[in-house]
Amino acid sequence: MIKLALFVRLEALPGKAAEAQDFLHAALAMANDEATTPIWFALKLSPTTFGVFDAFHDEAGRQRHLSGPIAQALMSKGQELFTFPLNIEPIEVLGLKNAG
Repeated sequence: MIKLALFVRLEALPGKAAEAQDFLHAALAMANDEATTPIWFALKLSPTTFGVFDAFHDEAGRQRHLSGPIAQALMSKGQELFTFPLNIEPIEVLGLKNAG
């Protein structure tokens, strides 16, 4: 059962919205390779605001994700694209419908 999640709101630096969107598109391939991240969304909340929502079965999976390739890419390349510091919010999932 999916019990835990993360949400991070990302604000693109001026003139970097298109590159930020491309970065998130590319991150999907990395998310697909993470066996302990069964749910991952890249979101466009406004022309310059993006978000990532991902969910996990347990804390071990969440921690693996936080030290995995997406997090590493975000910390290295993300500073060229997004305002920092990032606000990574841990979330508890109370219910889930996945019609697949």
